[in-house]
Amino acid sequence: MDHKATGLDRRSFLKNGLKGVAGLGALSALSAPLRASGQQFKEPKAQDRKGGYIYRTLGKTGITLPIVSMGVMNSDNENLIRAALDGGIIHLDTAHSYMRGRNEETIGRVIKDRPRDSYFIATKVPSDAEAGPFLQKVDLSLQRLGLTYVDILYLHGLGTRDAVLNETMIKTLESLKKSGKIRFAGISAHSNEHEVIRAAIESKFYDVVLAAYNFRKTNLVEFDKALIEAAKAGVGIIAMKTLAGGFWDGRQRQQPIPAKAALKWALNNPNITTAIPGMTTLDQLETNLQVVKDVTLTDEDKKELKLIPQEGGLYCQGCNDCLSQCPAGLPIPDLMRSYMYATGYRNYGEAYDLVSSLGVSSSPCSGCGTCAVQCRMGFDVKGRATAAASLQNSPAELFI
Repeated sequence: MDHKATGLDRRSFLKNGLKGVAGLGALSALSAPLRASGQQFKEPKAQDRKGGYIYRTLGKTGITLPIVSMGVMNSDNENLIRAALDGGIIHLDTAHSYMRGRNEETIGRVIKDRPRDSYFIATKVPSDAEAGPFLQKVDLSLQRLGLTYVDILYLHGLGTRDAVLNETMIKTLESLKKSGKIRFAGISAHSNEHEVIRAAIESKFYDVVLAAYNFRKTNLVEFDKALIEAAKAGVGIIAMKTLAGGFWDGRQRQQPIPAKAALKWALNNPNITTAIPGMTTLDQLETNLQVVKDVTLTDEDKKELKLIPQEGGLYCQGCNDCLSQCPAGLPIPDLMRSYMYATGYRNYGEAYDLVSSLGVSSSPCSGCGTCAVQCRMGFDVKGRATAAASLQNSPAELFI
């Protein structure tokens, strides 16, 4: 990145906390009442696109957020998180399982002495058959974050209509709202997003859907229709996985997908309120702070995004076509996601935890000769599934 062009150098970036960036007056400005306490939040000051940040309203929540937020999943750098907050990125996204809880703890240390109305926190907890264990995890997340409530609590990783409409979970989330432990209820979806979004609308309960949305999705026609329906119904949409795995060439990692162009592409859909790109470096933060002011797709951006090589990269579409093809009944989309975490993100802990939760052997394809699965993205399904599952052969302590 050309630091001369941005007017920022690495040392002053951390030292000054980005205090010179436009839009800081909106840091303590979050809208809508806190449901349990009645506390009022001020609306952010209007910012024009040229002079400041672009803001959008998160569905029926009434919350107005900058169009770029921070996915904290892979970051344990407290200074980076502070710099993001000081730079006007209000919304931090984490999960109960990220870094086995250390991600929430890191955020908790950063926000400890900041005014509660100066940031917006979302976390995710896996759905459970019983309310008790789920509520224990929610309480533990709040403890790690040092908060009495989170702004959004997502049921993590749902992919079907039935899972979204689970009455036990809806009643549990409703009780959490009434107790004041969460402000808004949501769902995160890595696959089958259009069905999940429509189920959220049907429920008349959920406030937000966090969905994998990027330029490499093969179901964009149906996906975009669902986004329009969500906007009409007041269900807020937040985008994740905008970088589609990060590399065109998979584990070789020699051909990075253009991050800035990919993020702008997603945010050009007006029905996306904000995106949560993962940030682990100052360069990434600087790039995203440029996008929050201007999402114009240049001719060069479009050119870069159209240069799609034949190989499928790292991003699994979650189309689920593979499930009926696999004679062993393997959870292939989850194995592909674990492979992406390990080879694309180099987040071996998250990859290990995900694959360990699937209940598959460390050599799940050993009973097959030629793989029967034909992936529409051209993935070597057997090779990737084997590589991902083999992580279980290593001691868990290596991935802490």
